[in-house]
Amino acid sequence: MSSSASDDRSGATATTRAPLRDALERGLERRGDLLAVLHAEQTDCYRLLHGVAEGAPGLTLDRYGPLLLIQTWRTPLSDNDRATIEDVLAAPLGLVSVWNHRGVGARPRDRARDSGVAGGSQGPSDAPPPMISPYGPWPVSGLPADVEGRELGLRLDVRPRWRGIDPLLFLDLRAGRRHVMAAAKGKSVLNLFAYTCTAGVTAAAGGASEVWNVDFASSALAIGSENAARNGIGAASFVTQCEDVFPVVRQLAGLKVGDWRGGRQRPFKRVAARAFDIVVLDPPARAKSAFGTVDVVRDYPSLFKPAVLATAPGGHILATNHAASVDRDEWLEVLRRCAAKAGRPLRSIDVIVPESDVPSFDGRPPLKLAWCAL
Repeated sequence: MSSSASDDRSGATATTRAPLRDALERGLERRGDLLAVLHAEQTDCYRLLHGVAEGAPGLTLDRYGPLLLIQTWRTPLSDNDRATIEDVLAAPLGLVSVWNHRGVGARPRDRARDSGVAGGSQGPSDAPPPMISPYGPWPVSGLPADVEGRELGLRLDVRPRWRGIDPLLFLDLRAGRRHVMAAAKGKSVLNLFAYTCTAGVTAAAGGASEVWNVDFASSALAIGSENAARNGIGAASFVTQCEDVFPVVRQLAGLKVGDWRGGRQRPFKRVAARAFDIVVLDPPARAKSAFGTVDVVRDYPSLFKPAVLATAPGGHILATNHAASVDRDEWLEVLRRCAAKAGRPLRSIDVIVPESDVPSFDGRPPLKLAWCAL
């Protein structure tokens, strides 16, 4: 699952943003060539404004099929900003605007105040158009019952409202999914921290012989299974494992599972040791479970070592790190040392850079992707 690289958490106020209209127009012009390529390959999910890197700190604008998903951190949109976004992007592109505020005022009791439906009853003529809040009742008026977007020709669920506040499809990971699709033909694939299984669906569409998707959230995996079905991917070769990643990947690697907590044994699903041709390792920045702690800043090896041991000779790992504080070169060295200590030194590491709709002002994007050859 991917998260922090899709965010702009700088927290700048609306008054410190560069003039929004100029930023939006420059962003559209800058993306002209890329959008032509994406549309030609049947992709209509992409970022249209990437916050601080494009002169609008604390704001991101993403197209998801028929939607324009507006996300703010710390400071809500001003009325002027809302009207500008509608005028420059939403209306010309024929998109329904959805505003997801993730900062001050985003508590559940505050969310109802933000709810409104685009195209509904209007106030004074100079008032900004109302926007749908993803926290309002679902389904909301103005949206199709099944909100579907496309990426690399695949049909995907891109509803703006789900159990959490994150989108169902993380756009910055597209470059990694593209890499997996190109390499997957005839290969077995293990997708760890699968979330809604988009990497797994991409692998299956690329001709993978078998895909395992592992995540602890059954509701996320259910969306993944639905995404597979809507793309004609059969359940026989597309497996979802609703389980903590630690016990699954450690068993596959032939390692002991630390299953004792509080003086009692924790149950987990038993799987036999085996190796996969491609392993997708896309952990959150930090998480705790009964079997271990995910900490991509201080302890990436606790995940990378079993992933290495669960990868077949000649296989590959797509590893990600979403922590902006982690230096890319230092992280790559951690991967090399970890694999060598596990007795499976890496033959090579290719750095994958997020595509240009998610730009980085310093050339070092927060999301780091490494294609590791064993």
